[in-house]
Amino acid sequence: MFTMSNDDFSVHLRDCDEVGSGIPVTSLPDEVTSLDDLPCACWDKFDSIDEVE
Repeated sequence: MFTMSNDDFSVHLRDCDEVGSGIPVTSLPDEVTSLDDLPCACWDKFDSIDEVE
């Protein structure tokens, strides 16, 4: 469901155009506790982290 960027290890939605190449991951890292921890615009369609998980 998610992709971790090879460049900076940021997490993106699988269909994000900005991520480039990356590593598929099935869950968000433990360090992600809010949408503020996910700086890419691909997360803008969510209102809270609860909607993502």
